Amino acid sequence: MPPRRAAKKVVLVVIDGLTPGMLERGIEEGRVPALSHLVDQGSYRRGVTTFPSVTPVCLTTIATGAHPDVHHIPHLSWYHRGERRIIEYGSSFHAMRAVGARQAVRDAVFNMSHSHVSSRATTVFEAVEDAGLVPAAINFTCYRGRTRHPIRLPELATRNRWFEAAYGPKRFFFFNLFESDPTGAPLAVRSRVEGSTDAYAGYVGRWLVTRDGFDFLVFYLPDFDYASHLAGPASPLDALSRADASVGQLMEAAGGPDELLERYAVIVCADHGQTHVDKVASLQESFSDLRVLRGRREDPDASDVAITASNRSGMVYRLPACGASTRELAQRLDGEPAADVVLFREGPLAVARRRGQELRFAPEDGGWGTEGERGLLEDSVYPDALERAWCALACPNAGEVIVSAADGYELADLGGRHHSGGGSHGSLQVGDSVVPIIAAGFGEELGECPSLTELAPFVLSALGVEVPDSMARRAETAGARV
Repeated sequence: MPPRRAAKKVVLVVIDGLTPGMLERGIEEGRVPALSHLVDQGSYRRGVTTFPSVTPVCLTTIATGAHPDVHHIPHLSWYHRGERRIIEYGSSFHAMRAVGARQAVRDAVFNMSHSHVSSRATTVFEAVEDAGLVPAAINFTCYRGRTRHPIRLPELATRNRWFEAAYGPKRFFFFNLFESDPTGAPLAVRSRVEGSTDAYAGYVGRWLVTRDGFDFLVFYLPDFDYASHLAGPASPLDALSRADASVGQLMEAAGGPDELLERYAVIVCADHGQTHVDKVASLQESFSDLRVLRGRREDPDASDVAITASNRSGMVYRLPACGASTRELAQRLDGEPAADVVLFREGPLAVARRRGQELRFAPEDGGWGTEGERGLLEDSVYPDALERAWCALACPNAGEVIVSAADGYELADLGGRHHSGGGSHGSLQVGDSVVPIIAAGFGEELGECPSLTELAPFVLSALGVEVPDSMARRAETAGARV
């Protein structure tokens, strides 16, 4: 039986770390002709990402159409209670070395998609392929799909049996490690400063569009985020121009911008925002009198807490030997200027502490029931904060205490590294949380200020594919505000 065909194929472009302000500046200065055309022919919205607003969590939310309570990826760095070790997806080389560099690569490249993402969360790639269509992805880190792909570097498979193959979408390209088709693309990571990863994506994307080789493509461009971390979120317009050129390669392969939109509906989004940071704090210092699990050489049974911080958020895990309550651990951060909002669960309620004040909340009758300081998480400063905080705390792999950093602060990672003087993200604050979303070529539009959880269901509906239960937004939290 031949595969069914989608009514109109879809391309989802993810430009890592792109802020609405930078997109709008690029359009005004004429630096992003491909993105400008999509805005002119479609609609432009500001949307809200998940929390913590760091790349592994955000990309998994895009892939699964769900927050961390469903997909189970809690942070860029986290403590695995079942395996009694710290997971590190790549905050820095020094952080990876603290937990074991080889294990960190294994976790980031392989384990995150295969075993850390909940088996109960259906990815958009799985849903598309289950419907008889052809999904494709380029460099997207939450890639779990139905098709087995052997690694292209046999020497790695020989030395590391865990690295023999990955299960991804039918058309799958991942930083030269996994390539479902021979495209002749250059090395992806030869020069991140010059945008080599985006250039690789553009080459492969052009190859796919020329052959009309997919029904759904995730086209991931990470080099803008890399530049923003180095230079700050207001500086890397050249990096955005290079990302735009990669999108332009898709248009050229289709015969032009209008021809692309005749064949494909296109969404462009970011996974998170970026804000400038010039101050650094160590979350561990507030717990210096306790036994802190710091890396692979520490014994969890001889430790009170595990602390995993990276970028602008962090987690405190209360280990079995700890004599302090979760509330006592949270209250230790009351005097820490880097800790803007401190979150924890207390019985059936979530608690947000900020400057000694508290807001207690839980879903109630399709909205939120609240007790305490109602203005503590004002929506204009902390967009969709109640839903995002609740879902972060409900993630089974999250810490008992979750910290959202204050304006201008970054929390040093396990290796002591940071991006001070550049850009960062991860907090509940608006600069880290609001993303641009362009939609062109669809018969219907996204609503105002959509959540990134809505993108996967929107794509599936456009393809005529049934939306799985794990992507359905729950009625008790959808659209709720303080």
